[in-house]
Amino acid sequence: MPGLRCRADVVFTRARVAVFVDGCFWHRCPTHATHPTANADWWREKLEANAARDRRNDHELADAGWTNGTRLEHEPADEAADRVQNELKAASRVRPPR
Repeated sequence: MPGLRCRADVVFTRARVAVFVDGCFWHRCPTHATHPTANADWWREKLEANAARDRRNDHELADAGWTNGTRLEHEPADEAADRVQNELKAASRVRPPR
């Protein structure tokens, strides 16, 4: 979408589902995030800015009628695929095929 400062890793245009596979460090995974001690203030600001950008993008996608299928890198691939498949099914019930 124009104006977003990101690119989805996988996009299902007809269903309007955008899948992002986020790294645990860069996107502050609640389970695996680490907090660097060297240059800690800079890293804290950088990672907080990443998280704020992610939230803005989430809202912009939702406002445009898209489903955000964000996954974290530690999620097992089969579980992530099942969740994406469920989101695609849900989206097809909400949006009739074009």
